[in-house]
Amino acid sequence: MSMTVFVLDNSVVMAWGLREERTEDAHRVIRMLDLCKARVPAIWPLEFANAMLNAERRKRLSDANAAWLRESILSLPISVVTETPAHVITAIFVLAREQGLSVYDASYLDLAMREGLPLATLDDRLHDAAKRCGVPLLVEEPVTPSPPRKVKR
Repeated sequence: MSMTVFVLDNSVVMAWGLREERTEDAHRVIRMLDLCKARVPAIWPLEFANAMLNAERRKRLSDANAAWLRESILSLPISVVTETPAHVITAIFVLAREQGLSVYDASYLDLAMREGLPLATLDDRLHDAAKRCGVPLLVEEPVTPSPPRKVKR
């Protein structure tokens, strides 16, 4: 594998950590961290911690599993890239507006674009925006669970 660095979106981390959201793509990307390194925008630690807290509150993640997930994630080669407030308020804001993303999601896309790195995401909107912007993707087509279909009786 020639690629050594990629941008890791929190959707992959949480899909790996939450049993009911696990996908083969999430496992594959996390396994890549045995040989590769990931970069994340400065929002990522807050986003990850908040997603874990919400999962705990909704009883989707036990205390023991949350501790395991925190320890596992902290042991991975993930580096946080900080941005200046001016870059966030101007460039990332404009990218979010143009691509129909939240500023949070646009920060992952911006990082991948600026550093010329592929993006690992399971988020449909971020995935589609990356394709429009010419950013290589580690997950070609994210699988979004379909809403339950109503059965006619």
